Amino acid sequence: MISIELTEIKDFMNKLLRTDLFDHFLLSEASITNAVNYTINGHLNTSFFSTDELEERNLTGLDAAPFSMLRNNCFELMKGKSTPFYFHFIFMLSPSNLKNTLEHIKSPFQVSDIAGAYINIRFQNQKLTCTTGVSYQIFSMDRSFEHEWDELVLKFLKNHEISFDAIF
Repeated sequence: MISIELTEIKDFMNKLLRTDLFDHFLLSEASITNAVNYTINGHLNTSFFSTDELEERNLTGLDAAPFSMLRNNCFELMKGKSTPFYFHFIFMLSPSNLKNTLEHIKSPFQVSDIAGAYINIRFQNQKLTCTTGVSYQIFSMDRSFEHEWDELVLKFLKNHEISFDAIF
């Protein structure tokens, strides 16, 4: 796990809410506090969709919604003259992206071993932070995937010119 401070808040928020940069991540959960508190449970209610709709929207087998489905809603909740008081987004890799990541880094872990690879974005006390995390389905002392995930997130941020400082 790493924790970093995102230093260019306005630039990052523009990339988060007004571009497709994070659209390939699943949104597990979001909390937004401005005049009122909003909580978004990103877990899909698959019974809402027909089988054909699930396939057309590439939602088959997903537990959480792609951020692309919710990004505009989040933007609408946050836009305005005033900066939100607080927000927290929990992003995770989709099963297919998790599989690709494990294969790319030649990890000994299988998709079934990993419950999720996460990126947490939190704005609190006028600071924007990002933390990473991995949740396992199995017990393992091997932390190689966590270290690789941390490095991949840092590379993602650098490749998209997102400024940050390490906290620890």
